[in-house]
Amino acid sequence: MNKIVKIALSVGVATLLATPLMAAKKVKWKLAETWPSTLTPLASPPAKVAEMVKKMSGGKFIIKVEGKEKHKAPLGILDMVKGGQYQMGHSGSYYWKGKDINTVWFTTVPFGMTAKEQYAWFYYADENHDGKPDGLEYMKKVYDKFKVLNFPGGNTGVQMGGWFRKPINSLKDLKGLKMRIPGLAGEVMAKLGVNVTNIPAGELYTSLDRGTIDALEWVGPGMDIKMGFHKVAPYYYTGWHEPASEMQFLVNKRAFNRLPKEYQEMLITAMKAATADMYMENFAASVEAWSKMKKEYPNIKVKTFPKSVIKAMKKATDEVFAKYAKKNKLFKEIYENQQAWMKKARAWSKMEEYSYIKTCDEVK
Repeated sequence: MNKIVKIALSVGVATLLATPLMAAKKVKWKLAETWPSTLTPLASPPAKVAEMVKKMSGGKFIIKVEGKEKHKAPLGILDMVKGGQYQMGHSGSYYWKGKDINTVWFTTVPFGMTAKEQYAWFYYADENHDGKPDGLEYMKKVYDKFKVLNFPGGNTGVQMGGWFRKPINSLKDLKGLKMRIPGLAGEVMAKLGVNVTNIPAGELYTSLDRGTIDALEWVGPGMDIKMGFHKVAPYYYTGWHEPASEMQFLVNKRAFNRLPKEYQEMLITAMKAATADMYMENFAASVEAWSKMKKEYPNIKVKTFPKSVIKAMKKATDEVFAKYAKKNKLFKEIYENQQAWMKKARAWSKMEEYSYIKTCDEVK
């Protein structure tokens, strides 16, 4: 078991010793996830949360995890948790942008924060100067109307820009292209002439193989290679659109409030531990996959979008932000809050990790 999960269990043992769990009632919950239950590392956090709360509660708090192959509604997680069919869910917040555009801020946005910058925003940044972490505060504000609680649920880091059947040499190559790309990035690509669609994970390969779509973005090497996209779309582009894609745990508020206090603490502790663990698991998987790509998959052509295309993407992104900020007060507030934190955090990101990597490269 990973170290961070062991630490969480240690916290749970302390909780066990400090509370009268022998008298605590047995609780059985169900959790629905957007992904197939075998699609790790996206499916890892729910399974690990279930494992941790079971052990911490001495087998009295049980969470049954059901993948999309069971419930058949990969993009219906929010509604199912809100309605009480499931007490918990695991998905991506930006899938609900049609219900509230402000949900996009809790996954990632084009040209936004890195994972470390974003985690600091979730848990510690206080640009509002009210003594509360801005990210969690805004999550509560947005999700209160759905009667669900929202917690970070694992991060993929910077995602790759996608798999394409043909190379993108200019903006003209994007016109009429059929592509799976969710969130605000989908709106950005639509402004550049792309026909955008959102397709569940289990249908992506078939859609690409049959030509239903010409391109798609998924995650990164660790997850993409095992999906087989390289077999039908050899051009693999570096990222711009999802620099810190955070998954989410959704919890039915009424069900959470009915839990004994010690179970609430166990659940929160387990979710935070599993969230951090997924980030590490995904990073390690991509490290291994990336190192093998050129040797085992010589037909994959790794590319970066031309500068003219990236500039157009950035311009379109700014226009999309401005459109929503003009008509949505909360969107504008969160946007300005994130921008202020990112400016502050990016200065340290450059000084810390970027400068170190650059220094190491210079002495090779």
